[in-house]
Amino acid sequence: MRLYVREFDGSAERTLLVIHGGPDWDHSYLLEPLRELAGERRLLFPDLRGCGRSPAVDPLTPDAMVADLVELIGSSPVDVLGFSYGGLIAQRLAIQAPHLVRRLIVASSSVLPVPADAFDGWEEYERRTAAHPSLWDNSVLDGAELVRAEAFRTAPLNVWREQSLAEYHRRLERVVFTGTYLKAWREGRFPSARCPDAVERLSGIPLFLLHGRYDMTFPASLVSLTPCTDAVVLDEAGHMAHIDQPEAWLAAVSRFL
Repeated sequence: MRLYVREFDGSAERTLLVIHGGPDWDHSYLLEPLRELAGERRLLFPDLRGCGRSPAVDPLTPDAMVADLVELIGSSPVDVLGFSYGGLIAQRLAIQAPHLVRRLIVASSSVLPVPADAFDGWEEYERRTAAHPSLWDNSVLDGAELVRAEAFRTAPLNVWREQSLAEYHRRLERVVFTGTYLKAWREGRFPSARCPDAVERLSGIPLFLLHGRYDMTFPASLVSLTPCTDAVVLDEAGHMAHIDQPEAWLAAVSRFL
């Protein structure tokens, strides 16, 4: 297996591995503001198996993604930041290979499962979801085209500040979308990346939670319920908190590292 990896030079002893979300996205939407840490840290931005520019090689499972990352890391432990779905893969990596994860940042994701009623009664959530209905079941598109269209469809749900939308759209234009996992996910055949008893199994690793207060994918309310080393919830920020509040988001990452 050969992963596509974007690398920025820096101190190898202070390597930060960044795991993107999706899946069926690439890493590029996370480059800013994290690339500002280059030089002081070595940065690794892989495209997960079957995502972006990395080939779709069987098995296409979360465990296979983790195995790829173990090979990429090698023998020396690194800091890990997992974003959204990547936050679940990052937890799985830390649980399966704790000797390779020095510190874990779970950003715009959750350690605890998301309750079915997590967003009930939130008027703004209901307004935005009603204004931008899902394309998954009512589209002539398929594969990468459908994943791309859905990413643009959910943009007003993923960024909180209206003035952040243009920047988010610019980033989406650069993302290499795939449809590798789409069919299995829609048919309920794609294994969950969430680990049971994750809170207990992560207890030996420094864990930092970084969240937008108005995240409409992973509710910020779960942050206060999760035992962790440290946590920051950013005001005026949604799921893409690094785009809504880039300076505050990067400052929080830097402080924890």
